[in-house]
Amino acid sequence: MPNAKLPTFAKLSGVTERNVRSKIIAIANQKGGVTKTTTCANLGIGLAKAGKKVLLVDADPQGDLTTSLGWSDHDALSANLSYAMHNTIHENDFSCHEPILTHKEGVDLVPSGIELSGMEMVLVNAMSREYILRQYLQMIQHEYDYVLIDCMPSFGMITINALAAADSVIVPVQSQYLPAKGMTELIKTIQKIQRQINPALTIDGVLLTLMDGRTILAQQTAKTLRSQYGHLLKIYDTQIPVSVRAAEASAYGQSIYTYDEGGKVAAAYTKFIKEVLADEARVKSQPTHSR
Repeated sequence: MPNAKLPTFAKLSGVTERNVRSKIIAIANQKGGVTKTTTCANLGIGLAKAGKKVLLVDADPQGDLTTSLGWSDHDALSANLSYAMHNTIHENDFSCHEPILTHKEGVDLVPSGIELSGMEMVLVNAMSREYILRQYLQMIQHEYDYVLIDCMPSFGMITINALAAADSVIVPVQSQYLPAKGMTELIKTIQKIQRQINPALTIDGVLLTLMDGRTILAQQTAKTLRSQYGHLLKIYDTQIPVSVRAAEASAYGQSIYTYDEGGKVAAAYTKFIKEVLADEARVKSQPTHSR
């Protein structure tokens, strides 16, 4: 893979003070098929297994996260993210807990449905349109340690809302295919959100997924990622291997820990959870004046 000339970026990793107990993380990449949804579900359930209270938010009209957790007929749900955002925009008196579902593996979920695709147009004329999702989450986030938002593979108004609400971003990147231009555009987009909408937003790290260590391309991808972007942001040590078992788990509405507890993907996500928790502990241990 040829090297690309990179623009000059400010360092994107950082530490910010939060005045609430929860941390909101957007799982984002403008490219589809990089296991954003799988990562969101297994990160969330893994954190729950570690004793954390976790809310997952499906911010994709396709509703893949909702489906992967067992609600396949998500368009039939009476309350979802679109419902919550609509009522927030119009300042209606509604129960902020009404859209929340509880999964048997210990996480809560705000589901999505096809109505969310129409929310893009509604937001165009809404006051403070970038902050509607933030306003809704502010009603409930104090009840959780982590809120994870599964973003759609585009940077429309719904994804901008997710990034405006988030403290940080985790970027899953497919190991078999890593155009440097794509990563550069992603970083530029996040920096634009930092400058114009959410100055506190940082990137927690980049997670290599669908990794087949037997191929030269996958090895070169990992090496290129670390050499070109490692000085700007954290590249997680964990690499999520390619496996059909992860896709099968989603079809059964289960996490990889339940579906294939002793498998290589479950072991990789368990390692990833430890990295995420270690980073958070390191942030909390830093003196206030350095934040």
